[in-house]
Amino acid sequence: MNMKQSTIKFIGQSNFVSMGPIKLRQPIPTQQIENIDPFILLHHYGPYQIDETNNPFDLGPHPHRGFEPITFLIQGEQLHRDSLGNESIVKAGDVQWTTAGRGIIHAEGPTKAFVEKGGKLEGIQLWLNLPAEKKMMQPNYQHIKNDEFNFVFSEDKKVSIQIIAGTFQGKHGKIVTQTSVNAYIIDVEAGGKHSIELDKEHHAMVYLLNGNVNINGNENLFINDKQLIQFNTDGDHFSIEGKAKSKLLFLSGKPINETVTSWGPYVMNSQTEIMEALRDYKMGKMGFLPVN
Repeated sequence: MNMKQSTIKFIGQSNFVSMGPIKLRQPIPTQQIENIDPFILLHHYGPYQIDETNNPFDLGPHPHRGFEPITFLIQGEQLHRDSLGNESIVKAGDVQWTTAGRGIIHAEGPTKAFVEKGGKLEGIQLWLNLPAEKKMMQPNYQHIKNDEFNFVFSEDKKVSIQIIAGTFQGKHGKIVTQTSVNAYIIDVEAGGKHSIELDKEHHAMVYLLNGNVNINGNENLFINDKQLIQFNTDGDHFSIEGKAKSKLLFLSGKPINETVTSWGPYVMNSQTEIMEALRDYKMGKMGFLPVN
């Protein structure tokens, strides 16, 4: 069997945007790229120094419908609460995977204990689309802790791959997904090398959180604020080599190929469905969540 490297389709910017008092990086969407189907939005927040005098990332109760808002927590500690009655403390390396479906209200922010002791908060917020047939499904929440995930290591032990969802080298992610998706956190030491398999039916990308790596032997792809690489579907793998200690998020998913209409916290297929979401939220049909 001939192994063929997937070529690079797109190298994306990850510039800062302002969301109220918060500045965060937004590689999807940008002026260059609307989305990478089925991934609608990617926010990289932090690292922020959080303490009692500075806590901008405290998101009060807000609704979602029609997609899956996902948090990969890199550093720090967050409290999650939602209208399904879930309340959990999410720690570094943990993942929370919310299926908003027909509607959920959730709130997240650093825990009181974390604010009191102070520390760095950093994470990725990902919006994963749901197909039309699943947009109005029952909402669901999954919280998997760092040490519960399966890991794969390179031969030289310098590359560690945390399998969040999907499969990699015969090992499975702990997250139950609604669509065909792979998600891994990849940690690379300087000099570490590994090959990452790609599904030819998926749109695939890698996002650099920190450090520097060669992709497919190409140096200096990640420069300035160019932190996102999307691959073509013309091969079955890409290679990674650490130039420095680095952390990356790998994502791939089968495209849904449906019209996407989004407004604020809702991702639907038509303007009518957005209006229905606004109305249903006002009528309390997405549940309730008191302010803490």
